[in-house]
This record gives sequence, structure tokens and C-alpha cells, in this order.
Amino acid sequence: MFRYFPTNYVWNLSVDLAIEMGARIGEIEAMCAPLQEAAKQPDAAGTKAFRETWVRMADQLCGLAEEDEARGRLLSAGEKYRRASSYLITAERLQAHDAPGRLALYQRELDLFAKGTKLAGEPIRRVEIPYEGKHLSALYVPAEGLKPGERAPLLVQVNGLDSTKEMKYLVGLPAWMAKRGVSSLVVDQPGTGEALRLHGMTARYDSEHWASRVVDWLEQRDDVDPKRIGMEGVSLGGYYCPRAVAFEPRFACGVAWGANHDWRDVQARRLEREGSLPVPHYWAHVCWVWGAKDIDDFMRIAQDVHLDGVVERIKVPFLVTHGEKDSQIPLKWANRTYEQLVNSPKRELKVFTEREGGVQHASFDNSINAGHYIADWVAQTLGGRTAFAL
Repeated sequence: MFRYFPTNYVWNLSVDLAIEMGARIGEIEAMCAPLQEAAKQPDAAGTKAFRETWVRMADQLCGLAEEDEARGRLLSAGEKYRRASSYLITAERLQAHDAPGRLALYQRELDLFAKGTKLAGEPIRRVEIPYEGKHLSALYVPAEGLKPGERAPLLVQVNGLDSTKEMKYLVGLPAWMAKRGVSSLVVDQPGTGEALRLHGMTARYDSEHWASRVVDWLEQRDDVDPKRIGMEGVSLGGYYCPRAVAFEPRFACGVAWGANHDWRDVQARRLEREGSLPVPHYWAHVCWVWGAKDIDDFMRIAQDVHLDGVVERIKVPFLVTHGEKDSQIPLKWANRTYEQLVNSPKRELKVFTEREGGVQHASFDNSINAGHYIADWVAQTLGGRTAFAL
């Protein structure tokens, strides 16, 4: 794990995630060098300083991108706008949910991401899935090499507690899947991204409720094979995904990128100050995500967020992955999920070690080898490819 700030796990997590999204090390240094003292401050003061430096770099990149646009260099402009969006994602993620200007910061990130990927010519489309009288926003990435009229397998990808669809896209799994002949749908499910910030949709333990609507929508597409739809979830998605696959039989496989078998126990331990927290203002953040009025209400809601008696219902192939040195979720919970997958015809537990990299939570410290392992497993399971003919 890259530890720029020796005493601040949450900030190190954020920096590592930014690197995984494509940050440049020179820009990381320029943004973080002035923050050593701020990293030791309380959340409110520290995150304000963090935001200022990262937004300043995003502004600088946007200025350079505008110069590229004026010269007709749209590919270069697109890459800079996209990278600027990743720095805003990083800054916004650390703010308190009610911090002044947070929503505007988030909207700007969405706009820059859309502009950047468009100018860069990336094959990505924002789509909207009807849900509860509103909609769930998602990013659709088609498989490479599809012939006219061909239906491809597809992997639905969902967030954890504090990620967004743009973050998941930038880390790279959709591109790795596309190369393997598998399309992707990266969803801001209730409690995350646009669903939470723009529509007030809070998280719910019965993830099949929204996951089934996603499958309904996919079944209407003529470029998706409805018999080959899988789901992957990262971090807290390691709970959402197994739960959805267990209760929605149309999913053909599932992947937990970081197991999260018993989140209620994790919260109890965090109340006792055990384990690392993923974001500042943690207890206010989880109350926001889950629509709880206070910590006691949140802890009541969290009692349903576990997989005991759930994963036994899964009757399709399932991959459980975990980092050997995960400091947020103990490895024992990956073992528990795997042990209870007794009815899966193809179950696998993959623990990433120092040899492969990705030993930290959801492989945020080095995602590419772990991500390729997942992509290969999904391609082999859903009928994609793991090689090109030579």
C-alpha cells in the first residue's frame, strides 16, 4: 500500500484509489506535498484543505484541456478532462455529506467525466434504468468486436459504501471485460452516486429489489444475451452482489471483489474502534447512505446486512476474492462466504497475496492483477474470451 500520509489511512486509501483511476504521480506529489500537517487535523479542517489542493489541480488540468480544444487536439483535451474528473471524485468523496458546495463539486465531476470520455472517443454511454418512479443511472460499455445483431454476455457492476460508477469505470474493470468479449453495466445503485446525491435514494439491505429491475431493463436490449448476465460488487458490494444473486435467479454468475459477509459485525467492531474506516465523518456518512436518523437507528438497520442463510441459495458459479492484508474487513468473512456457497456448482475463493498484489481492501492498493483475474474468471464463466487467436 502506498502510504503518502503515514498517520492517515483514509487519506492514503483516497490517494491509492486516485492512482488506480489514472492519477499521475507528479500531480499526486503537487497536490499532497502541502497537506502533511493537514492530514493530522480533525476531519472538518483536514478535508477542507484536501479539497482545495485537489480542486486546484483539476482546475489547472481544465485550463490545459481548453487550450488543447482551441488547437483541435480533442484526444488530449479529453484525457485531461477525464483525469480532472478523477481528482474531483477523490476530493468529493472525502467531504461531509452536508459540506457546502459538495453537490456542485459532484455535478462538476459528472460533467467533466462525460466531456472527457466523449472527447477521448471512449465507447461508453450513460443510460437510465426506470426504478421506483425515478431512475438508476449507469454506464454501459459494449464488448469489443461484436458483430451486427450479436448478443454479448454482460457483467453488472455495483458500488460499495462510498464508490461511484465513474470511479469503478476509471479503475478499469469495464475495459478489461470489453477486451474479453463481455459488456458492462456499471450502476449507481440506491445509496451511492447519483441515486443518493441527486435522487435521495438510500441503501437497502434487500439488494435484489433494485437488481431485478436492472435485469428487467437488460432483457429488453438486443445486444445483451439475457442468459449470460452476471454481477460483480466491490467492497460493500461484496454484500449487495451475493444477496442479489441469491434472490434473483436470472443472474448467471456472481463475483465479490472483497468479501463482506457480515457487515453488522463490522459496524459493531467499528463502534469499538477496531479496524480502519474508509471515509472521514464515518458515522454521519453511513447514516446518510442508509437513511438513518442517528447511529442507533443505523445500527438497527445494519442488523439485516449479513449473508448468513443467504448465500446457500446461490445456484450459479460464484467467485469470492479478498486481500490477504485487508485492514477493513477481516479475511475470515471471505472464508465464511465461500464455506456457505454449498449449492454453487462452481465456487472459488481467491485470496490475493503479496505475490499478485492487491492485498488491501478490494485490491485498492494494486487493482490490475486482481481485476484481470476477475475478468478472466467472468469471461470463462459467461462464454467470453481470455485470448486472441494468434
